[in-house]
Amino acid sequence: MKKKRIIAVIGIVLILLAIVIFKKRKPEEDIITCKVTKGPIEIKVHTSGQLEAENSENIVVPAELSSRYVGIYEIKIADLVEEGTVVDSGQFVASLDHKTVEELITKAKDELDLSMTALQDAKLDTNLNMSNARDQLINSASDVDEKKIIVAESVYESPSVIKKAKMDLEKAQRKLLQDKKGYQLKDRQAKSKVGRSIMDLDQKQKRVDDLVKLNEALTIKAPKRGMVIYAKDRMGSKIQIGSSVDPYSYKIIATLPDMTKMISKTYVNEIDIAKIKKEQKVDLSIDAFPDKALKGEVISVANIGQSTPRSDAKVFEVKIRIFGTDPLLKPAMTTSNTITTGVYTDQLIIPSEAVFTNDSMKYVYIKKKNDLVRQIVDLGNENENYVIVNKGLSEGDVLVYNEPEKTDEIKTSGWEIYQEQKEKAEKEKKNLLEPKNEVPQEQKAGIANSGSNRSLSKE
Repeated sequence: MKKKRIIAVIGIVLILLAIVIFKKRKPEEDIITCKVTKGPIEIKVHTSGQLEAENSENIVVPAELSSRYVGIYEIKIADLVEEGTVVDSGQFVASLDHKTVEELITKAKDELDLSMTALQDAKLDTNLNMSNARDQLINSASDVDEKKIIVAESVYESPSVIKKAKMDLEKAQRKLLQDKKGYQLKDRQAKSKVGRSIMDLDQKQKRVDDLVKLNEALTIKAPKRGMVIYAKDRMGSKIQIGSSVDPYSYKIIATLPDMTKMISKTYVNEIDIAKIKKEQKVDLSIDAFPDKALKGEVISVANIGQSTPRSDAKVFEVKIRIFGTDPLLKPAMTTSNTITTGVYTDQLIIPSEAVFTNDSMKYVYIKKKNDLVRQIVDLGNENENYVIVNKGLSEGDVLVYNEPEKTDEIKTSGWEIYQEQKEKAEKEKKNLLEPKNEVPQEQKAGIANSGSNRSLSKE
């Protein structure tokens, strides 16, 4: 019986010892590690884009629509060929709303008739008024002549009669002068009235002529052979029958792309846009033909970002020229683009998952025997899996993927790296905020020479 108790006690002790050993080893077994390696790394940015022609000829609304006499600020598309149709030069592409223009022509002709009638009335009124003014002028001149005769005959009359005759003559002369001025004023008024009527008539005639020309130009034809690709309206949707176009902001109805030179238009987020530069090489694939591999290069990078729908994130337009030609490539096809932004041959690299970040620094956990050290690091470019290490680590260092639970007890190393990064950030911020008021070297030299000249003059 006593022997059985001893065996039981020993069993319990062994179980407790196994539990203690298991608990001590479990954290070791849960830790996942990796090593700092040295080797090549490629930095790539992945985007999706849409094919379009690098060069294309626009099919626009008729030039007659922009005439200031027409007065049409937008017009609807009445008919349109199907998108993707290959048309020859001179072949029908679209027609605009004839009904609207025909109604305006009818109204303009009525206004032209009214203007012609107004001109005739103005001429009749002018002739009548000027005729009356001429008669009045003639009567005033005859009255002056009559008063002169009376003055001449009153030589032998009494002084009072002579004085009255002279006063009547002066009065008649003043009236004649007033009538002459009145005649000249009425003549200018008459000419101005008729001139305005003629100008109004010319404008009405010009409006009718321009509307008739526009009506003849509402059928739009292809300027050359090509595939018709619809343009977009003010809402960003593709043009269709019933869409409105105008001669100013949205005058393009469709385009005829040059299919021999294709580009992929894509948008890169603001985090990666700093990596994108002109002439960087690009690998492309077409979603419709996943086995087809294409090559290209970046030809333009937008300087100003734009907002994405239903998001505050900014994206930047990037255009990629595709090398070579392929008859299978069509506008609006979706592309998958891999832009190579950097190729490095001999760099220290670590997995991105081993890097931890707080508000002010980036760090990793180095495993040294049974201890962990929090090491501040200076990192460079990165791809989707790895990041380049500039400072803080050496080849062969063992890093921990998972962050320990009791981080407060872990020693931090590399504060000098953090201080360098902080000073560099402050310097960049200062340079960005300070105005650049440096005097050019040529100007400095000029100031120095002028100062020496003044010194010599004083001597």
